[in-house]
Amino acid sequence: MHDWIQDDAAGIGVGETAFAATVGLKHTMARILFIDDEEQIRKTSAALLQSAGHEVVVANDGQEGVELFRRQPFDLVITDVLMPRMGGAETIAALRQLRPEIKILATYGGGQVSWAESVATAQRLGADWLLVKPFTFDELLAAAANVMNGAKAPPDPRGSSPAVE
Repeated sequence: MHDWIQDDAAGIGVGETAFAATVGLKHTMARILFIDDEEQIRKTSAALLQSAGHEVVVANDGQEGVELFRRQPFDLVITDVLMPRMGGAETIAALRQLRPEIKILATYGGGQVSWAESVATAQRLGADWLLVKPFTFDELLAAAANVMNGAKAPPDPRGSSPAVE
């Protein structure tokens, strides 16, 4: 088990199955920009997303991510909220300014913040979806699929859903 990503006992194969079932597409590949200042999270998440058939480019922080985004087309950006140099809010704002329709999944080590507050934070930042750390491989794949399919305001995976519109 990693600090932020929980590895399911069944491994990546289950995640691939869950992902394919979630979107109903087995061979669709997205270009994903994954931005996180934690090396282990970047490596593990990129490997998982690649094993599910996606092309993944990683960035160490928001500033690097925005520079990569300016030079390359991406279908989805997954970005941490809390990062040095350029945090998630600034990163998301810069991405939206460059391409307002880009799909963005924010990841956040929410701590003691409630799910409703987390969803409100994601919406305030301009993210389409929020994935609270620690997350499992299946949760990452499902969240990416949901964002790619245009879903907004996720239900609370830990119980009560906020009334967010």
